[in-house]
Amino acid sequence: MSHVNNIEYQHNDPAFANIWQELKWRGLIHVSTDETELEKLLAGDPITYYCGFDPTAPSLHLGNLVQLLLMRRLQLAGHKPLGLVGGSTGLIGDPRPTAERTLNTKDTVAEWVGYLQGQVRRFLSFEGDNAARMVNNLDWTAPLSAIDFLREIGKHYRVGTMLRKDAVASRLSSEEGISYTEFSYQILQGMDYLQLFRDYGCALQTGGSDQWGNLTSGTELIRKVEGKSVHALGTPLITNSDGTKFGKSEGNAIWLDPEMCSPYAFYQFWLNTADADVVDRLKVFTFLSRAEIEELGQAVAERPFAREGQKKLAFEVTSLVHGIDATEKVIAASAALFGNGDLTVLDERTLEAATAELPSAKISADGLGIIDLLVAAGLSDSKSAARRTIGEGGAYVNNTKVSDPDAVIAQDELLHGRYLLLRRGKKNLATIEVSA
Repeated sequence: MSHVNNIEYQHNDPAFANIWQELKWRGLIHVSTDETELEKLLAGDPITYYCGFDPTAPSLHLGNLVQLLLMRRLQLAGHKPLGLVGGSTGLIGDPRPTAERTLNTKDTVAEWVGYLQGQVRRFLSFEGDNAARMVNNLDWTAPLSAIDFLREIGKHYRVGTMLRKDAVASRLSSEEGISYTEFSYQILQGMDYLQLFRDYGCALQTGGSDQWGNLTSGTELIRKVEGKSVHALGTPLITNSDGTKFGKSEGNAIWLDPEMCSPYAFYQFWLNTADADVVDRLKVFTFLSRAEIEELGQAVAERPFAREGQKKLAFEVTSLVHGIDATEKVIAASAALFGNGDLTVLDERTLEAATAELPSAKISADGLGIIDLLVAAGLSDSKSAARRTIGEGGAYVNNTKVSDPDAVIAQDELLHGRYLLLRRGKKNLATIEVSA
């Protein structure tokens, strides 16, 4: 369970007093409807707002985390969140810039709705005067006939306007083109906003700036049908200072589900943040105060080798997503790998995650001589090289130096009955898995 719900702004905190200026300082506003009106609206009585998440995968990812933390900031400022997980829009899929999505089965989407709802719930409070609510757009789209949809909703949309939306325009100019199914997505999202406006008085929708066409689909629909003005806020797409896409690790998304991205890998992702990006990441992904972030920014500038900003960033974000206990286990594992902690106290799952990217080998239980281990693990090119490493005092098994070239590792030294961590020198690591 995340500890995000335990974080509260104080009433004398400027983040609470003017949430709009706080969001601007944190770099969370890229585009919006009337800025002056929005600032005034958010400074007044509590409003209801929503953000939608489509179950196109069994987990949310770092891009979604931006929206989850934005929702929490607005709730801490007194406003009322609606967390929408799209049981119907997830069956369609938001148009991607290059190609059609593969449609998932109804059973799969329904299962993923449950997963995503659980993840959204961890970042919002469902108690108090501004308690959050979970909603599912399948509840109001499933009963609607195609004729009613076209008559009541479709008639308010102009094809020329729909064609100019960025996602649609980019697909139309591609070889893939766009199906009517995905073309209709913006109508479905607009209908969501209309429904939430009618049911809850929802006056603000948030999302990524790449969703701006879909966000304004709702504001325009409400204006046409209800004659009312509502708002939309688009956060910037986050990229690294070198221009690369943020949130990708060797081509894979950084997922919030620990089964899809271990807490160890998640922590390491943040720990590897470039110096030029640390302050921006602290603003967007943590609840640290301005003073704390400015102090860390100064530390990064003056003592980059200490990586104080990265360590704080990794701790804060991993704690928000996976909890403090999991984060402390990860930190202990990182230290233990390089001889600064006790490997035997690491649970098996954390150990496996921490060593997942290391060179590894599998051997039988009768091959536990230190010479053979170093060669099998690839830490020594030959038996003579292994002997030399041992003689120079550079061979370690489970962080214990091995000085005898004829040493044989005992069965009771195996971690969790089957693993060994080998180290040559300070930084060359490998794992051995011992089969029975």
